[in-house]
Parts: sequence; structure tokens; C-alpha cells
Amino acid sequence: VQIVESGGGLVQAGGSLRLSCATSGFAFEDYAIGWFRQAPGKEREGVSCINNSDEDTLYADSVKGRFTISSDNAKNTVYLQMNSLKPEDTAVYYCGAFYYPGPTTYREYGLRHPHEYDYWGQGTQVTVSS
Repeated sequence: VQIVESGGGLVQAGGSLRLSCATSGFAFEDYAIGWFRQAPGKEREGVSCINNSDEDTLYADSVKGRFTISSDNAKNTVYLQMNSLKPEDTAVYYCGAFYYPGPTTYREYGLRHPHEYDYWGQGTQVTVSS
């Protein structure tokens, strides 16, 4: 199994970045893919999640209206388009995958239970300057 994040970098407040999460080694369409972030001294925080079977999406309140998650099943890749970035978005962004458990549990676990995830990438740094 491989999960590789890319697209992070340094951007000014108000700018945009597009993160990619390229996966291999598991049945992509049977999994949900989530983006989490972790800033220094803080716990890992769920940002957004997508279920690859029906493209049901979840967003943290802090990113709703600014971030958009999407999935390309042909490429086994999930994207996170981040617009109107703020300094508080600065963090290492991690991509993870967990076997889709059904809609109710998916909505319960997708952003709040990172320990339920089966696979993780190494992360990509996003830094937003003010």
C-alpha cells in the first residue's frame, strides 16, 4: 500500500493550493479518503473526507466554503483544492484511507476518528503567511 501526498508549499494569505493524494495497493473504490492536518503542538484535525463509492463528502466547519475535495477513481487519486487560505491553515496535511463502513459510521468516523484509518501517507507541509 502506498499513499503519497503532494502539492504543499508556502503561500500568502488569500492564496490557493491544490493537494493531491495518490494511492495504490488497495481497492480505491471501497475506501473513504480523508485529509487531516496537524499543526505544531496540536492534535490531528479532520479537514475533509470523501467516500469513493458515492462521492459523499464531509468538511470541517473551519474549511467549509473554502476547501473542496474531489476524487478521480481512474487515477486512484484524491484532491483537496484549498482557496482563501488563512495563516491558521498552516499545518502538515495528511491523507488517509479507511474501509468504507456504511453511511452512518462513515459520517461519524470520517473526520473525528483518525485511529480508525487503515493507511496513512507521510504528509505535506502547508504554510500560509500573513
